[in-house]
Amino acid sequence: MKRGVDACLTPTEMKLLSLFMKYPGKVFTRAELVELALGDEFDGYDRAVDNHIKNLRQKIEDDSRNPVYVLTVHGLGYKFGG
Repeated sequence: MKRGVDACLTPTEMKLLSLFMKYPGKVFTRAELVELALGDEFDGYDRAVDNHIKNLRQKIEDDSRNPVYVLTVHGLGYKFGG
C-alpha cells in the first residue's frame, strides 16, 4: 500500500517483498535474490534483479529515490529496512 492505495505487485515483486519482510535487516546479494525469488528457471542476468527492485520501490515507496523499505547496501545487495 502506497499513500493509502493498494499496490498491484507482479509475482516476482511479491516474492521479493515477502523474502525481505521474512528476514528484515538481512542483506541479500543479487545472486541470492535470483536464486530465492526468481527461481531455477531464471535465464537472465543478475542485473535484472535491479529492475525488479526499482519497480517494487516505485509501487511501495512514497519516494522511490529515497527508499525506507527496500534499501541498497552499496557493494553488497539489498535489505528490508521497514
